[in-house]
Amino acid sequence: MTTGEVTSRASISGHTRLIVILAHPVGHVRTPAAMNAHFAATGRDAVLVPMQVCAEDLAGVVTSLRRVENLAGIVVTVPHKEAIARLCDRLTEPAQIVGAVNVIHREPDGRLIGGQFDGEGFVAGLRAAGHEVRGRRVWMAGAGGAAAGIGFALLRHGAASLTVHNRTAARAEALVARLAAALPGSSVAVGGADPAGHDIVVNATSLGLKPGDPLPVEPRLLTPRMLAAEVVMQPDVTAFLEAAAARGCRTHPGLPMLTEQVAILADFLTAAPAPELPRMALHSNHIREGTA
Repeated sequence: MTTGEVTSRASISGHTRLIVILAHPVGHVRTPAAMNAHFAATGRDAVLVPMQVCAEDLAGVVTSLRRVENLAGIVVTVPHKEAIARLCDRLTEPAQIVGAVNVIHREPDGRLIGGQFDGEGFVAGLRAAGHEVRGRRVWMAGAGGAAAGIGFALLRHGAASLTVHNRTAARAEALVARLAAALPGSSVAVGGADPAGHDIVVNATSLGLKPGDPLPVEPRLLTPRMLAAEVVMQPDVTAFLEAAAARGCRTHPGLPMLTEQVAILADFLTAAPAPELPRMALHSNHIREGTA
């Protein structure tokens, strides 16, 4: 299947494995189209459907989903990645370190195993586009679940330094402490709103999903030598990327973070009981339409 094609499934039956994606709001998510195209292309009898669940209802919904016997698992996105980690029975090592989950495998007895692949997908997306992270100085806006996964992956893949900026400084400090403990010797610190002196500027917040959202960084602080990278997938060109391009920066959109982890998410969700951490797939092109 080439990029841009969406393969439809013939039918859904009582044997079809069910997967849900939990988000709030859910209208912007692109994962269902990506995953369902992948399932159809690989002949897997599985389907992913979106569920809009507010934060206060998350625990109750997860408790109910444990009892759905044909549920293969759950994909998780904004704003639930950190909260749902506390509802899992077991976490993969990266998910434990990051403190956030973006995918859950349901075992036959209802136990939930949480994994975290956002960061690996983000780095793989950068590399597939010709942007190396090794030796680069990275400034990142955000300290939530996606930011935690991305920060861990950037440092693990050799970023020279990582500066974390967040509107709530305490959250940035907590994330930096976790990353420093997980990766001793890494250069990671809390920073201010100015990305001067950095090579890559990452928006790892949800700013840009809604029209009128403030920008994650003041555009006048960007310089042409910087790469501006995004995690928001809808719209394709966010206000942040548009502003960065106007300043002469190279830009990298949010969608590759999803496309580069579609295959591994599918494997994790539909694996035999107690899946181990799979090897990160570096190339998976199953969608150009439809954020995680």
